[in-house]
Amino acid sequence: MNHNEIKTLGALTKAGYKPRSVKQELRDNLIQNLKDKVNVFEGIWGYEETVIPDLERAILSMHDINFLGLRGQAKTKMARMMVKLLDEYIPYISGSEMNDDPLLPISRFGRDTVAEKGDDTPISWLHRDERYTEKLATPDVSIADLIGDVDPIKAATMKLPYSDERVIHFGLIPRSHRCIFVINELPDLQPRIQVALFNILQEGDIQIRGFKLRMPLEIQFVFTANPEDYTNRGSIVTPLKDRIDSQIITHYPKSIEIGRKITEQEAHIKPEQEATVTVNEIAKDLIEQIAFEARNSEYVDAKSGVSARLTISAYENLMSAAERRALINNEKTYIRVSDFYGVIPSITGKVELVYEGEQEGPGIVAHNLVGKAIRTKFVEFFPDPDKIRKQKAPNPYKTITDWFGEENVLDILNDFSSKDYEKALNEIPGLKELIKSSHSKADNNLRLFLMEFALHGLSEYSMLSKHQLAKGLQFKDLLSSMFTMPEPDDDADESDFR
Repeated sequence: MNHNEIKTLGALTKAGYKPRSVKQELRDNLIQNLKDKVNVFEGIWGYEETVIPDLERAILSMHDINFLGLRGQAKTKMARMMVKLLDEYIPYISGSEMNDDPLLPISRFGRDTVAEKGDDTPISWLHRDERYTEKLATPDVSIADLIGDVDPIKAATMKLPYSDERVIHFGLIPRSHRCIFVINELPDLQPRIQVALFNILQEGDIQIRGFKLRMPLEIQFVFTANPEDYTNRGSIVTPLKDRIDSQIITHYPKSIEIGRKITEQEAHIKPEQEATVTVNEIAKDLIEQIAFEARNSEYVDAKSGVSARLTISAYENLMSAAERRALINNEKTYIRVSDFYGVIPSITGKVELVYEGEQEGPGIVAHNLVGKAIRTKFVEFFPDPDKIRKQKAPNPYKTITDWFGEENVLDILNDFSSKDYEKALNEIPGLKELIKSSHSKADNNLRLFLMEFALHGLSEYSMLSKHQLAKGLQFKDLLSSMFTMPEPDDDADESDFR
C-alpha cells in the first residue's frame, strides 16, 4: 500500500485497507519473521534460549507483558526493539491526537470528522518509530498524566460546558492508541494509579471523572519491574499483576563470553582510543570477571543486582586510564593490569552494599572485587600457588619471591612510559623466565602484561604484598611489609590491599 499516494478515506477504502489491532499486527509480523528466520532482537546476547522465546510466545498470544528482573538486564531495550515488529506505516485521521483508525475512529474528533467529510476525510500516515511511548513510573505520576482530565482552558476557549466530552485533555495512554506503551519500574507507581489501569488492561476502556467514556483502546502494554522494588519501594498490586498476561523473568549473562559480547557492543570506545590503546583478551575477560565476583560477593546486596552497566563503564574507564597515560607520554600504549585500578569509580556507584560492605567502605570493596577477579583468572594462566603449597611441588615463583624477600621493592607508577614500565618489570629476576616457560608465544606487549599480572596474582595469593601509592602501586615482600609503618602520605586504611 503506497502511503505517499493515499491521502483520503475514499482512496484508502479502494486500496483494500482493513483495520487491525496493534497486538494482531505484532503477531502477524512476528510469524512472518519466524518463517523467514529474521531475528528482530539481534544484539540481545544470552537470551536466545530463555527470554526471547518467552517474549515471542507472549507476542503470539497477544499478551500484555511484564519484564521482571534486576537492573541492567536489557528490559527496556527489548521493549524498544518490539517496534521493529510493527508495520512501517499505518493510516490515521489527520489531526487526530489519538491516532484514530480511519475505518474505526474512537474519539469524538475522529467520529465527527468522518461523519462530516465522508470519503474526503484527510488521511495521514504514522511511522512505526512514532508508535512507541515510554513513561518512567515515579511516585508523582498522576492519573491526569496517564489517562487524562478536564481541561478548564480548553473549555473556556471552546466555550463548552464541563459536561462536554471535548473539554477532556487526554493523557499518555489514550494518545498511545494503536501503539506500544511502556511503563518502566511499575512498582514505583502509587497503588491508586495502578488501580486506574485495571479497566484499560481488562476492558480496553478508560474512565475520566464523571464522563461515560467507552473508548476501545488498542495498546500493547509492556511493563518493567525489579524484584527488589516489591519490598523496598513499592509493589505491583495483586489485581494488576493478575491482568498482565505474561510475566517474563530476565537474568544476567551466564558466562564471561556472553558478558564480553554485551560490553563490547554497548561500550562507547572512541576511534582515537582504539588507535592509541591496544587491549588484549585477558583484560577484557578480567573486566567481566569483576562483575561475576560482585554478584557473588558477601559485601554486595544480591537482591539489588550488579548491572551490566558496571562492565560497560569499567571497560570505558580502563581504556581511558591507558589513553591518559599515552597522552602524558606522547606515545601509543598497551593495556596494563595496574590500569584496572582506574576502573574503581565505575564500580563504587554501581553496587549496593550490605551492612558489612558499608562498614568496609565502597572503595575498599571495589578494590577487593578487582583483586578477586585477578585471583580467579590468575590460575588460568599460571600454576596454582595453593596447589604448590599443598603438594610441596617445585615452586616456579621462588626466584621472584626471594628477590622481594631481600628487601627489594618494585614501584609501578600510573604514568610510567613504556620504556620505564618494561625496565621496572625486567629488573625482577625469574619473572621473565616464568612467562617464557608458560607463554612462550606471547609477543613483547603481552609478555609485559603477563609479567605484571603474575605480580598481582602472587599478591592475591599472599606470596607478595601490594600497596597503593599516591601515583601507582608498590610490590614488596609480605613479611617485611608487616613490620613497616606506612609512609606519612599513605592512607593507612585503604592503601594495603593484602
